[in-house]
Amino acid sequence: MALRVGIIGLPNVGKSTLFNALTQAGAEAANYPFCTIEPNVGVARVPDPRLRVLADIARPERIVPATVEFVDIAGLVAGASRGEGLGNKFLAHIREVDAIIHVVRCFAGGDIVHVAGGAGPRRDMDVVSLELILADMETLEKRKQRLPALKKSSPAAAGEEAALIARIEAAFDEGRPAAALEYSAAEKEILKSLPLLTLKKVIFAANAAERELTADNPLVAAVRAEALARGAEIVTVCASAEAEIAELSDEDKQMFLADLGLEASGLDRLIQSAYRLLGLITFFTAGPLEVKAWTIRAGMKAPQAAGVIHSDFERGFIRAEVVSYEHFTEQGGLAGARDKGLARLEGKEYVMRDGDIAHFRFNV
Repeated sequence: MALRVGIIGLPNVGKSTLFNALTQAGAEAANYPFCTIEPNVGVARVPDPRLRVLADIARPERIVPATVEFVDIAGLVAGASRGEGLGNKFLAHIREVDAIIHVVRCFAGGDIVHVAGGAGPRRDMDVVSLELILADMETLEKRKQRLPALKKSSPAAAGEEAALIARIEAAFDEGRPAAALEYSAAEKEILKSLPLLTLKKVIFAANAAERELTADNPLVAAVRAEALARGAEIVTVCASAEAEIAELSDEDKQMFLADLGLEASGLDRLIQSAYRLLGLITFFTAGPLEVKAWTIRAGMKAPQAAGVIHSDFERGFIRAEVVSYEHFTEQGGLAGARDKGLARLEGKEYVMRDGDIAHFRFNV
């Protein structure tokens, strides 16, 4: 499964600069509102130092990291649902993403135009959140128009759906996102066919000036307090610095980060937050052709993990030979782990663990 993340925010908060840093995609980033019109899509590699360690042991022809797809959409402004700015039609492009990065401006920077006249994180967060709610209200209205037809064929199902919609609309009236509610198993099934934006997991990217990344910044503090209240993740970044980091070699990158007082880049921390927020883990395949990282959801069983590689693997699953990352590296590879009895044969009920190195056996 490829992780897909949408990037949203007001115009000129650093969305496209951050997108370019994450993906090196070369999307236009300019000092005026709405320089992004069509959504930009780019792919970034998931940094994982375990890949290099595994490759040093397996000596493969190639190393294949896991990837994240980022979607950068046009900036939203107050009234977008009524057509202000470029409207909110571009939100459709992030309905299928797994999570949302909401970039919030936390630098003064008078030379960078702000659509509201100056940085105000709480105000800016509320503007974007409201536009997401308004877009979801439109989605619910369209769904309600289908209820009479559903009622004819299944009155009970129509009643359950109508009650769910009413409950979500009540939350919207209070300014709360759909994610703020608790749902029954039956309601979750209904929600699978309702692409609500406010159900998405959110990471707030507080975009601060480079000199303020490790300092007390009241603007970042405001984002952190609001993110905590919403049960969301927050990562402090400097989009312009990330753009510089993206151009550096690994050695120079570490020196640059050290100068900033950081242990990891914004990319690393954003992806780590996304994995944590979505409950994702990584397993590996390692052989002479390639060492590859695979992203799966925590709790996934071996056959489903095999299916991430190829659907035939899941359909014909027999068993998985599994070695933990620690045992694989300690014993110098699969052969050494087998000799020590550390390679396990697992069946259909085995729950995959982060760092597992797996070899799947299957019938075609």
